[in-house]
Amino acid sequence: MRIVIARTMPNFSMDVYADGLAAGLRAVRPDWEVVELAPVPLDRTSRSVLLRAKKFYERFWNFPRTVQRQKADVFHVIDHSEAHIVYGLKKAGKPVMVTCHDLINFFYKDNLRGSVKVPFVSNGMWMYSVRGLQDCDHVVTVSAVTAKDTSQILNVEPARISVVPNAVESGFRPLPKHESELFRQQQGISPETVCLLNVGSNHPRKNISAILRSLAILRQKEFPFLFWKAGADFDDEQKAFIHAEGLGSHVTYLGNPDKSTLVQLYNAANILVAPSLHEGFGMTLLEAMACGTPAITANVSAMPEVVGDAGVLVDPQDWEAIAAAICRLHSDPVFYQELVTKGLERVKAFTWEKTAEQIAEIYEKLLKEPSRV
Repeated sequence: MRIVIARTMPNFSMDVYADGLAAGLRAVRPDWEVVELAPVPLDRTSRSVLLRAKKFYERFWNFPRTVQRQKADVFHVIDHSEAHIVYGLKKAGKPVMVTCHDLINFFYKDNLRGSVKVPFVSNGMWMYSVRGLQDCDHVVTVSAVTAKDTSQILNVEPARISVVPNAVESGFRPLPKHESELFRQQQGISPETVCLLNVGSNHPRKNISAILRSLAILRQKEFPFLFWKAGADFDDEQKAFIHAEGLGSHVTYLGNPDKSTLVQLYNAANILVAPSLHEGFGMTLLEAMACGTPAITANVSAMPEVVGDAGVLVDPQDWEAIAAAICRLHSDPVFYQELVTKGLERVKAFTWEKTAEQIAEIYEKLLKEPSRV
């Protein structure tokens, strides 16, 4: 079987998914030919009008036609934001599947802010793309929550949707204790300090402000903590809150660490604090558990699907509850270790080989069914 995977322009999250899926498919179906195609890479953050025009041309004209010229048994578009590729493939009668990671833009209208100078253009093109899910032969979603959203918002029949969760890279693992202790020493962190970690963007749905409010509660209680923020920096309002509440010495922004440093951070941290309001999946939860670090996360959206009983679920808008959960994990070593053990066991179910096996079976099923035209 020949599978063509249509990738995106360089994007950290989508690159992790595409790399993991392609490697998994080659492992579970070594006799298949897995072809990966990607658009010409262009700077997605540039404000240059000329460069934006080139990006538009590449994404919506040149690359889709490059994909259409390929011969394959199944085409797989690995990001719903590129589902406009489906239109041309279906006109040619070719079987195509799309992975939908989330439909957050329907819930948070400002999620695409800054992507173009004219916001309605960005929103309009995203809508044009994502509606390609309605025409494809099958949709894979990374969580049951996203499957429900896909069915209800885009009217995709549930029979055409399969839930296949993301996986965690093998590099995320517990490090020897002495390595984590040395890393903390190098950062000037005492053994008594409880290291809290959050990894990712700073979009409002990530709920960073609620974390900061919980930290203010901890400071009032003279709780010994340090909060590490990796990924996007705090915004001006959050920085003002940090200053006003005297949290400056308790909060450190770490920038965008590479993978090896990120693994060290997960291991050196005592707790991942990630009470997002909405997630299509929640990769950082898997990564933390794989490193033996318990997670405090939200009891809404896809997060309960990811952590199961291996994490602490809280109301994401209740910062008192977030602070209480941190205190409990610190004061109850038996409960803490129980979550570590459960987390390490749970992540065994989230491998790219298992994800690829499920997706390979969907490919095989598609070939036995008439293609949608």
